[in-house]
Amino acid sequence: MLPRLFLLLALGLSIGLSAQELQSRVSIIANKVSSQVDRKIFQTLQGGLTTFINTRKWTPDAFGPAEKIQCSFLISIDQDLGNNVFKGKLTVQAARPVYNTSYESPLINFQDDNVVFKYVEFQPIEFNENRVQGNDPLVANLTAVIAFYINIILGLDYDSYALRGGDLYFQRAWNIVNNAPGSRDIAGWKSFDGLRNRYWLAENMNNNRFTLVHDAIYAYYRTGMDVFFENEEAGRNGMLNALNYLNTVNTENLNSMIVPFFFQGKANELVKVFSKGGSEQRARARELLTKMDITNIALYKSL
Repeated sequence: MLPRLFLLLALGLSIGLSAQELQSRVSIIANKVSSQVDRKIFQTLQGGLTTFINTRKWTPDAFGPAEKIQCSFLISIDQDLGNNVFKGKLTVQAARPVYNTSYESPLINFQDDNVVFKYVEFQPIEFNENRVQGNDPLVANLTAVIAFYINIILGLDYDSYALRGGDLYFQRAWNIVNNAPGSRDIAGWKSFDGLRNRYWLAENMNNNRFTLVHDAIYAYYRTGMDVFFENEEAGRNGMLNALNYLNTVNTENLNSMIVPFFFQGKANELVKVFSKGGSEQRARARELLTKMDITNIALYKSL
């Protein structure tokens, strides 16, 4: 399997080399937190997380400026639990460039509703994958959650360039789950914490029952979106193959997390792609999409 770097070089997307893989925007919204809490703490945290994400080495590969993965982390703090402990939501988004275009196709668009962490201004923002739980679970939980989603982003990105190219990063995400910080207030790491959480996302990406999901990711981007510039019909067929793979997964694993997770952020893109296809392609795409992505049925009916 070719490393992601060489695939990108072949696509002409590399401009020089640098170490870091991510170009991330971090935002923290704390409007619901009491005015008694100094807002400066959130500005400091925002800057610290930006540095943590963008300057840490997350892979063994070298990334050029044009190769950096564009992503964003939005933390919306809903509650001040006292003693510098906060509870909120994390929205994670990332995109991938499409060959021969300026367009970026969504990789992930997901909201995690269970983020609890402790932060004292200017405390070090650290993560050790060999000791995920750290000295204080509430302090360690924030970077564990961020590192988890970074590995999911990397896994999706690498999968989109080479079949099963992201396995290493999905395994690292699973390692974080299995060694995650634990306390009374922390949730999202266990199977019993819900049906749509970090546990199930990592479990699905590493479970052989969901192997076709990796085929779908590769087909959607590498044999679908990337060939559109040269051959729209071939590109649509590649994306239709991805939908067929996902349909098999969905049929064999009802109510899994990974199928709706895949479609988040992609509805408008899919409608634009298949609206220009032939009648048979449109009909098949509409059939599959209205079955698997029910939250966007109204959009897909236009096909």
